[in-house]
Amino acid sequence: MAVLDLLAAGFRERPQAVEDEFLISARGRVLAADVAAPGSLPPFANSQMDGYAVHSADLATSGQPGKRVELAVAATIPAGFEPPALVRGTAAPIMTGAMLPPGADAVVPIEQAVPDSFPSAAGSPAVEVLARATVSLPAGVPAGQYVRSAGSDIRAGDPALPAGTVLGPGQLGLLAALGVDAVRVRARPRVLLLTTGDEVVEPGLPLQPGQIHDANTTLLRSLLEEAGATVLRTRVLADSPQEFQHRLHEDLAAEAPDLVITSGGISKGAFEVVKQGLGREDVEFLSVAMQPGGPQGIGRVAGIPFLAFPGNPVSCVVSFEMFLRPALGSVTGLPRPRPELTALLTAGVHSPAGKHQVRRGRYLPPAEPGSTGQVELVGGPSSHLVHALATSNALVHLPAGREAFPAGAEVTVWLLDR
Repeated sequence: MAVLDLLAAGFRERPQAVEDEFLISARGRVLAADVAAPGSLPPFANSQMDGYAVHSADLATSGQPGKRVELAVAATIPAGFEPPALVRGTAAPIMTGAMLPPGADAVVPIEQAVPDSFPSAAGSPAVEVLARATVSLPAGVPAGQYVRSAGSDIRAGDPALPAGTVLGPGQLGLLAALGVDAVRVRARPRVLLLTTGDEVVEPGLPLQPGQIHDANTTLLRSLLEEAGATVLRTRVLADSPQEFQHRLHEDLAAEAPDLVITSGGISKGAFEVVKQGLGREDVEFLSVAMQPGGPQGIGRVAGIPFLAFPGNPVSCVVSFEMFLRPALGSVTGLPRPRPELTALLTAGVHSPAGKHQVRRGRYLPPAEPGSTGQVELVGGPSSHLVHALATSNALVHLPAGREAFPAGAEVTVWLLDR
C-alpha cells in the first residue's frame, strides 16, 4: 500500500473539513471553494497617470503633427472624489487612481502639458472651471489613453480563484482588492504524533546514563506544521506494548486525528514496542530499499491512517520527505513539492548495492546562468548525524542500481527550505 493511496482513501472516507478564515491569517491555506469576483476591478474608470482628463474629440485634428490645442482648466479631481461631468472644451487636472469624470475618455500626462505643472489654484474640487486658467495639450490624443477602464482587471461575477488554490501574497491581495475579508479554506490535516523508547527523554530534562534527548518529536512536528498540518498531541512512550496500545487508543478516541505517526519501535530488536503493540492491527511492517529509513510501517489503526517511521532522527526526516510530504501535497494541496534540480558532486561517493541512498548536502548555485550547480555532501550516510542535517540545504539522491558516483557526476537534489 502506498502512502498516497492510504491518505487518499482516508480523506475519501472522512471528508476533509472546511473552515472560514480571515484574510489576515489565511496565508498558506488552501481554498475549499471557488471564489467569484463580488465586484469589478477597477470598480470605476480611473486615471493611470497624473495629468489632465479630456474629451479626446476636443483634441482631434487633421493638421500637422505637433499641433497643440488650448483648453480651459476645470476643477481638480483628487483620488477618492466623485467628479462632476467634464464640460466640453475643458481639461480637468486628475491624479493617479482618481475617478474619470463623465464625458472624459482620455488622460494627457502632466509631462506633455504646457505648463507641465498643475495651476496652484486648481486644488479645490469645488471650483468647476478656474477663471483665466488654460493649458496647452498635444492634439491627436486617442480615446482610452491612460485610462484604466472599469473591470479591465476582472469583472464582477468572473472566476477569481479556483478551489485548491494555495493562498500566497498575490492571491490574498486580489481578494482584499475585491473587498473579501474572509475565505473558506480546507481545514489542516490533524496528526497524532507519538515517539517511543525508554532511552528517550524530552529536551530540558536531565539525562541518565544510557539516555538521549528526543529530537524526533521536534523534527517531525516542525516538518508537519511546515507542510500545513496541525499536530494535535505529542507523547514520548516507554517500551511497553501494552502501555503503547492503551495510550494510542486513548488518544484516538479523544482527538479523532486524520493521521497517526510514530517514530521508533519497528526494527528487528527485542523491544520493538510499535510492532509488538500493533500485532493484531491492520498494519504492515516492512523494509524498503532505502538508506536511511529502511524500516517502515503502514496501515490503519481503528480505521485511521497510520504510518510508523524509524527511530533515528535522520531516518525520520528522510521518511517524511520521501513518502509523507509528497502524499500530503497530492491529497490536500499542501505542501508544494520540494524544488528539484540537477547538480554535480564535488567529491566521489559510494552507495550500497540495491538501495536508494539519500544523503544530506550543501547545494552551491552555479556561478553563471545556464550552468549546473554543485552539491557537497555533508556528513556520512549514518542516520544519527543531526548536525550534518542541520547544516545541509538539500537532499541528494543516489538511486539504486549504481554504486559508484565519481566527482562531477550528475545527481538529483531536492532543495530544503532554509
